Amino acid sequence: MQNHDYDLFVIGAGSGGVRAARMAAGYGARVGVAEDRYMGGTCVNVGCVPKKLYVYAAEFGKSFKDARNFGWASETPGFDWATLRDNKKAEISRLNAIYDNLLTGVKVDVIKGRARIIDAHTVTVGEQRYTAEKILIATGGWPHIPKFPGSEHAISSNEVFDLEQFPGRLAIVGGGYIAVEFAGIFNGLGARVSQLYRGPLFLRGFDADLRAHAAQEIVKTGVDLRFEVDVQSITAGPGGLRVLLTNGTAIEVDAVLYATGRRAKLEGLGLENVSVKISDAGTIEVDDNYCTSEPSIFALGDVVGRMELTPVALAEGMSFARRQFGGLENTVDYEFIPTAVFCQPNIGTVGFTEDEARTRFGRLRVFKSTFRPMKHTISGRDERTFMKLIVDKASDRVVGAHMMGPDAGEIMQGIAIALRAGATKAVFDSTIGIHPTAAEEFVTMRDVWRED
Repeated sequence: MQNHDYDLFVIGAGSGGVRAARMAAGYGARVGVAEDRYMGGTCVNVGCVPKKLYVYAAEFGKSFKDARNFGWASETPGFDWATLRDNKKAEISRLNAIYDNLLTGVKVDVIKGRARIIDAHTVTVGEQRYTAEKILIATGGWPHIPKFPGSEHAISSNEVFDLEQFPGRLAIVGGGYIAVEFAGIFNGLGARVSQLYRGPLFLRGFDADLRAHAAQEIVKTGVDLRFEVDVQSITAGPGGLRVLLTNGTAIEVDAVLYATGRRAKLEGLGLENVSVKISDAGTIEVDDNYCTSEPSIFALGDVVGRMELTPVALAEGMSFARRQFGGLENTVDYEFIPTAVFCQPNIGTVGFTEDEARTRFGRLRVFKSTFRPMKHTISGRDERTFMKLIVDKASDRVVGAHMMGPDAGEIMQGIAIALRAGATKAVFDSTIGIHPTAAEEFVTMRDVWRED
């Protein structure tokens, strides 16, 4: 083994990079981590954590109204954007420090700056040069705003958390989960929100019935949801921004948030100096061991374009460290990974969509339930919960579960355990529910809705 400065040099201190660095150090490896922006990566700073905090804030407005029919003489108070924004900043700063301490606590060297790969075993950070037996790229993704007339006026999800002024009128462009979540957040905080998507229905990749239900419920909350339309141009004026749409109409807003996709953050990494292959999608190609086409260079997390979820990056970081430094055979199983969309109401899903399941398993039995949540029978809120189970007819195994309703993310975590364990519909049916809860509906759906 050559004499290098480090056994492992990690580029990027996000979820996957930090987990890989910590575990490798725990196995006795000499580890350095370079980070040029903020500790914790997208999730901690401009992703999961601040988003969920803002979702909590957005839900209060509806809760004040819900309380009235429960006997609380509540009036909806005014909302102060600066209070939320600055309290969020304080919490993120606390988490940044925790991530820093997690690394230094296991004697990982944290190097502030952008790392650039010079060759298969060498990186530079500023003027300093470091060598390593293995290099791990974990730089994550970055929002992408396409170029069009006035695109310089648009903002991304990186900036939207910290706007100086609350946008009373907001256009959100995109149909993925990030666009849907921010539409719910700003609508709940009191903005007039228009969500624009060029396709016929948003949340592509999710179950078709769930997508249709989500569109129905989100419109009820007051979001101006427009499909099959795109932005042609944005112009600034004294009254804000004028957004000209491809259908010939225009809207006046205070801000335009583009949430049309993210790209692997590869700029300036020096990949041209090594034999790392990039896919047509612009992500780093890796094998099952997260090894690139350069044997000493590895990559994981959003930068490889598999399932771009924080827990997946964490699992990949653990798998990488165990295999490379712990001598363990450890792989990540990408099937039955649960996920949530923190729109309002929430979406939780695990397993296959109905179309995917039919392609994979053949004949199916499908169970569905829609109902008004118990709370809203008194609150008066016009909201309906949706639940769906997809069952492989041959084996009776439940291969997909989808929900939109309060606490869907919390509920789906438990359902995911059952699906990973191979639970059949008979097991679901024999499980006694907790009453009265929404979750019990998953073990009381008896009537087949659709059957092949």
